[in-house]
Amino acid sequence: MPLKFFLKLYARLIGLTFLILLLCAALFLGVNSVREQFWQERFSGSLLRWIAATPYPEQQYHWLESFYDLRVTPPGDLPFSEVIMERLAYGQVVALETSIGQQVMIQDGQGRILDLRFRDIYSDVAEATALIARIHLDDMPAEGREDAMVQISEALAVEMDPVQDQSKLPDSDVLERVSERGISLYHHPSQDRAHVLLRLDDGTLVDLAMPSPFNPWAWPVVLLLLVVAGSVLALALYLALRDVDSNLRAVESVAIRIARGEMGARVDAGDSRLVSRLAAAFNSMAEHIQRLVGVQREMIHAVSHELRTPVARIRFGVQMIESASSPEALQKQLDGIDGDIQELDELIDEILTYARLEQGGPVFALQETSVSDIVRQVVSEQQMTRPEYSIEADIDEESERWSLSDVEPRYLHRAVQNLVGNAARYATRNVRVHCQFDEDNCRIDVEDDGPGIPEEDWEKVFTAFARLDDSRTRTSGGYGLGLSIVRRILYWHGGQAFVSRSDELGGARFSLVWPRKKPTEHSL
Repeated sequence: MPLKFFLKLYARLIGLTFLILLLCAALFLGVNSVREQFWQERFSGSLLRWIAATPYPEQQYHWLESFYDLRVTPPGDLPFSEVIMERLAYGQVVALETSIGQQVMIQDGQGRILDLRFRDIYSDVAEATALIARIHLDDMPAEGREDAMVQISEALAVEMDPVQDQSKLPDSDVLERVSERGISLYHHPSQDRAHVLLRLDDGTLVDLAMPSPFNPWAWPVVLLLLVVAGSVLALALYLALRDVDSNLRAVESVAIRIARGEMGARVDAGDSRLVSRLAAAFNSMAEHIQRLVGVQREMIHAVSHELRTPVARIRFGVQMIESASSPEALQKQLDGIDGDIQELDELIDEILTYARLEQGGPVFALQETSVSDIVRQVVSEQQMTRPEYSIEADIDEESERWSLSDVEPRYLHRAVQNLVGNAARYATRNVRVHCQFDEDNCRIDVEDDGPGIPEEDWEKVFTAFARLDDSRTRTSGGYGLGLSIVRRILYWHGGQAFVSRSDELGGARFSLVWPRKKPTEHSL
């Protein structure tokens, strides 16, 4: 297939990949916005439920109000939707995004809405959880702290362990903050979750480990993106390749029909642009094959007809040799047979030349040659063989400047020779070869003063084995292949041959037109 087909296919795949990436990005953001809100509610839920389950006098947890903006609001004063209010009524934790962070709410046992504002929900909830744990542990006697730690850990969904191994202590900065505030948040170097170091009133150090932070690249999300991207890509490729496959099947069906002998079968590419070039090339090939088959069929029919006459004369001459009564009669019959054999030889040469040109022909070795010299050579040769006619070459000085053209000299000589010889056979007296060359094109007109050709037969004369006047053609010679050969020679030069009426001489005018410059080689 042509390169343009693959460029289109690659461009569509690149565009499709870009759209899939946009789809995955939108899906990733949408899924993670829901996941993150769910994580915020679950992460802060233990802390909010602890606060909601604890009686809330004005003096208790005053540090929550100072540090984390704890508000207590009646349900009717909150401007939220019915869905949010129903969730709060069911005891669920609701987390909302605000301009300064997260707003986390829960309804306590008295019907009030506890509302906490966090700038960084992960670190703020961790410190608030540590403060609550520290207050309760300070109120416990030393012998009951281990059981209290277990209960607090289960209630707040954290892990608490007293620090007994000095090697497990964090760096000095963390210890310094602990000595100032009583708690210090830090991240363990070997873990991805936050830790809070607590110092109780009696100097005991307790390490509180929080749950893992929100991970946007969790494996279910990555798997979902891969499944979605793969599914969309597979569906798009299936739809694209299904169209290509259906068109290729149409080409295959037409090829099978042609193999069965339906030479008129053609591919209908429809609206598909991907295989339109293939369909056009296939149809062109099918037309060429159909034309070649028709040419071969016509050629076989015509050759059998053309060979019948000289073969019959040779057979008759052989019979006459047996009954020849004198050497002169014998020689006459032998000369007649020799002439018939010469005619067969010329016919075979014409047929082979036409077959090579019609069915692909040789490789034209184009070379820069003076066309005017070829014309003068043909005119000189024809004038010598037909001295009773006036055969002239008309080439002006302007055309002589552009006479160098990229042609195949032998075949162009054959084309001009066929036209001049054909004109001399039908001319009354005069044949003129007029040349007109310019920077871009070459044109040769061969005119005669004969009877001319009817306009309705101007295209027919180029058909192989065609004769407008069969008896006259046989008298003047020819097999009906000369003009067909001329047209094929011009075709392979990138030009054309046509016939019209001569305005000056009154007979036929055959014209050859082709571009003056061509590539150095032209494969047929």
